[in-house]
Amino acid sequence: MLDPTCVQPDMLASTQWDKLRGLLDLTRRRNLFYQGKWASLGGLREVSSLAEFTRAVPFTTKSELSDDQQATPPFGTALNFPLPAYTRCHQTSGTSGQPLRWLDTFESWEAMTRHWTRIFEAAGTTAADRVLFAFSFGPFLGFWLAFDSAHRLGCCCVPAGGLSTTARLRLIFDLGITTICCTPSYALRLTETAREEGVQTSKARVSKWIVAGEPGGSIPATRQRIEQSWPGSVVYDHHGMTETGPVTYQCPQHAGRLHVMESAFLAEIIDPHSGQPVSESQPGELVLTTLERAGSPLFRYRTGDIVKPRPRERCDCGSIELALEGGILSRTDDMLVVRGVNIYPTAIESLVRSSGPVLEFLVHVSRHRELQELAVDVEFDAAPEASAELARRLETQFESALSLRIPVAAKSRGSLPRYEMKARRWIHHGDL
Repeated sequence: MLDPTCVQPDMLASTQWDKLRGLLDLTRRRNLFYQGKWASLGGLREVSSLAEFTRAVPFTTKSELSDDQQATPPFGTALNFPLPAYTRCHQTSGTSGQPLRWLDTFESWEAMTRHWTRIFEAAGTTAADRVLFAFSFGPFLGFWLAFDSAHRLGCCCVPAGGLSTTARLRLIFDLGITTICCTPSYALRLTETAREEGVQTSKARVSKWIVAGEPGGSIPATRQRIEQSWPGSVVYDHHGMTETGPVTYQCPQHAGRLHVMESAFLAEIIDPHSGQPVSESQPGELVLTTLERAGSPLFRYRTGDIVKPRPRERCDCGSIELALEGGILSRTDDMLVVRGVNIYPTAIESLVRSSGPVLEFLVHVSRHRELQELAVDVEFDAAPEASAELARRLETQFESALSLRIPVAAKSRGSLPRYEMKARRWIHHGDL
C-alpha cells in the first residue's frame, strides 16, 4: 500500500488505474454477476482510464447483490474464483433485508488486514499496546479484522466477548489495557458502569479508543465526553462495511476528519438523487470501487453513507488521500443505530409481519444510559397464551437476525392505534 504522505496525486491515480485495469480484466472473465450486468456495455472492453470508467460503468447497489444471492444461494454469483478458493465468510447485519454473505480469499483477507493496520497506526498503536475488543465476535467482518490486525501488529490482544460490562471493566484495570475497540455508545456505557461501581477511571492506562459502528466517534460532544471521562485518552474514529472492508482512518492531526484509503479504493461522491458528482466540498453519497479485494470485488458501489469531502489538497498530516470532514454524516435511508447495528424500519416490519398473525404493531425508541434502545408492542390475532408465545418467538427472531435483544410485548386485541392515513408505528421517547 502506498504511503500517502510520500506520493503525488498523479502517482496515486496511476496506481489506482493499474489495479482497476487488472481487476476489470479478471472480473470480465470470471464474474457471472458483473458479466450479466455489463453485457449491454459490450463487456467494458473499451474502458481506458479512471475518468472513462466512472462515466461508463453503472452503479452497483445492495439490493442487486441481495437479489443475486437469493437467486443463487447461498453466496450469489459476484465472485471471481471457484468456491474452494475462499477461506473466510462473513455477513452483514441484515437490517435492510436479507443479510449479505461475503466471501474472501486468503489474499483479499490479507489486504484488508493491512487496511485495518492503517487504522491502528494512524491512532499511534504499536506492539507495546494491550488492546481490548469489547464486543462479541459474531458473523460481522470488522471484529475479526481488527483482532487479526492488532495481532499482526504485535499487540497483546484481549477478546472480551460474552463478558458483562463489569467484567470488562475489571479486565481494563487488571490487565493494564491501553487501547479499547468498541462503539462510542459502549465507551459511554463503560463510563457509566465505572461510575456506578465507584471505579476511578483516572487510574486506568487507557490512552486510545478506536471506535466505529456509529457516528459518535466524529461528533465533538461525544468524543469530549469519553475523553474527559477517561483522562489522558483520545478517541479515534474510522468506518467500513462488510461489503468493502475497512475504508477510512482518522486523520492524525484533525479529530473528526476521516481519510479514505485511496490506494485500496476508488472513491466518488455523488448526489444521491441524480447520481451525478457533487461540487467540491458539497455533501453527497460515498461510492466505492474496491481495488484490492479481488475475490469479491465491487464496482461503483453505492454505500448509502453521506459525507462531506474537503478540497483536494495535501492535509496537515501529509496525506493526499480524500478527506471527509465530520466522518459519516448520515445515511441516505431512514434508519437507527442501536448498539452499533444499523436498524431499518423495513427490516423490523418484515420480521414482525413474518412472526405470525399480526394485526398491528408499535415500535418504541428511547435512550437508556447513553444507549439507544428499541421495544416492540405487537397485537397478534391469537389467544393471550398463544400471543405471549409468539412474542417470545419474535424476540428470538430479532436476536437471530439483528444480533440484538429487543423486548416484545403482546398487546390485547384492539389496544394499538389504527390508521387511515400514513401509519406512525415508530414512537420516539425521551431519556428513561
